[in-house]
Amino acid sequence: MRIPFISSFFNSAPVVPVLRLAGPIGAVTPLRQGLNLASMAGTIERAFATKGAKAVAIQINSPGGSAVQSMLIYQRIRDLADEKDLPVYVFTEDVAASGGYLIALAGDEIYVNASSIIGSIGVVAATFGFDKAIKRLGVERRVYTAGKNKVSLDPFQPEKADDVDRLKRLQEDVHETFIDLVKERRGRRLKDAEEDLFTGEFWSGKKALQLGLVDGISDLRSKMREMLGKKVRLRLITPKRGLFGRRIRGVFTRYASEDSAFDSPGFADELISAIEARALWSRYGL
Repeated sequence: MRIPFISSFFNSAPVVPVLRLAGPIGAVTPLRQGLNLASMAGTIERAFATKGAKAVAIQINSPGGSAVQSMLIYQRIRDLADEKDLPVYVFTEDVAASGGYLIALAGDEIYVNASSIIGSIGVVAATFGFDKAIKRLGVERRVYTAGKNKVSLDPFQPEKADDVDRLKRLQEDVHETFIDLVKERRGRRLKDAEEDLFTGEFWSGKKALQLGLVDGISDLRSKMREMLGKKVRLRLITPKRGLFGRRIRGVFTRYASEDSAFDSPGFADELISAIEARALWSRYGL
């Protein structure tokens, strides 16, 4: 006769907590947050605090977003990995590009699907110019500042070459930080010239393996069973629920759902958020 409690108590199968990071990173719009450290910190820490854990596995499906939030999430994962002395294995789904790939660098090893989209090691900024439109409408733009560069790149004023140069210098600084991290984490595994790897181009998982950006083609369950045995237990670490049983927004969903009557943006905000998120994914044909 098998007694479930005793069987469970003496179960010595290795445990691997699993974190799933899905969606754009940072503020999708001012009213909608994507993945960020504030929403993920507790879940990340609970994963590394899992009793009996032999490693931590992370599933990533993200087209990128905020460079700062990407780095903050990356750094928290690495800090806890060093503190707990646990290896980290990253598994990508449809895409791990730009900030999504930056977070993937937190893994000691990165595994992809052959058709995953990987890379986009670059920095982008996009806006619109409305100065001609408001001129046709007879609208006069009035802005008062202290500081001559306070309204740099104002979309309602003509573009200025100095503003663009200033933005590009900032982007170069951020890009350099990204490049340095790739070199630090991937080291001698990189197999192509810098001018090809760091242009912002992205590749299939198969090509990313050839370039040394990832370590293999596999999925989470198969790889963990291969490494730790068929009895390995994969434990998904989900965000804690709030007062009304809702999960923390912006985590584990490709597009965060808003079903709380206490915190629900209007239809226009939802539409803008959906368009912004859609634009991020569509850059990679998704």
